[in-house]
Amino acid sequence: MEKSQSNLSFKVMSFMFKLRDVFKSRGEVLIEAGIQRGDIVLDFGCGPGGYIKPLAKMVGPSGKIYALDINPQAVRSVKSFVSKNNLANIETIISDCKTGLADNSMDYVLLFDVLHHIEQPSAVLAELHRVVKPDGILAMSDHHMEDEAIKKIIGDTGYFKLRTRGINAFLFSKVG
Repeated sequence: MEKSQSNLSFKVMSFMFKLRDVFKSRGEVLIEAGIQRGDIVLDFGCGPGGYIKPLAKMVGPSGKIYALDINPQAVRSVKSFVSKNNLANIETIISDCKTGLADNSMDYVLLFDVLHHIEQPSAVLAELHRVVKPDGILAMSDHHMEDEAIKKIIGDTGYFKLRTRGINAFLFSKVG
């Protein structure tokens, strides 16, 4: 994943994400994935947490969210949101690949707007394959990449196969 950012560049990025969210709700993107109450979700490359608020509503108190990012500023941003909203079902992880999560434990893994930053996509996809349940979903989009490049990178690893291409995201099923 991308190396740690300066405080100023992180603030600029966070502002740009908030501006983006005014025009297209992150909830719209998540609805397409089919996330339900009680689901367990890993937001890999969570950034400042743009998906956390709508995710928290979708999974409800019986669900669980893991927000992972390499950038400590991003994790602090998510922790601040969690604290302000008294959410007990969200945990943060600082990492560039390894999640520390149990095998076959995630209903959904979100990989939104981060694949183009990942230096070793096959290692990350191997880790995501390990943690997603056999019937789980890898939901993925990256507006910095062409659709064919996304399908090739993810498909070539053999860990996931394309399930469907929606308006906002690809949904991949776990292989094996």
